[in-house]
Amino acid sequence: MAYLRGAASGGVFRLCAVAVLSATAVLPTGCTPYRIDVQQGNVVTQEMLARLRPDLTRQQVRYVMGTPLVADTFHPERWDYFYNLDKPGSPGERRRITLVFDQDRLKRVLGDVELPAGLEGQQEPADEGPAVEEEN
Repeated sequence: MAYLRGAASGGVFRLCAVAVLSATAVLPTGCTPYRIDVQQGNVVTQEMLARLRPDLTRQQVRYVMGTPLVADTFHPERWDYFYNLDKPGSPGERRRITLVFDQDRLKRVLGDVELPAGLEGQQEPADEGPAVEEEN
């Protein structure tokens, strides 16, 4: 054991200490935490919207688009689809699509997507339900 206390063991200790210190000095600057993409809501593609046609039934629309994120009990003629994608280091992607039915048939598509031919729509979906007429 006396040989471990000699000059050679001190050199090895110093070498190991320098290696450990240099490795810990590089780690905080060279590594960043991994951040995942956060995807929420219904993924709605342009191909899905292209399959929509006027007068499709609710079942047919559900088959094409999937189950709506919001099916409002106060406005049963309206289905809302929301999509949000947050990517670290880049602007997020947000979409909102509203489908309006009349007597269980698709009539209008509202939202911030390109609409297929034959469907009425607007660029921004209405936040409120159908307009109420005042009685005099």
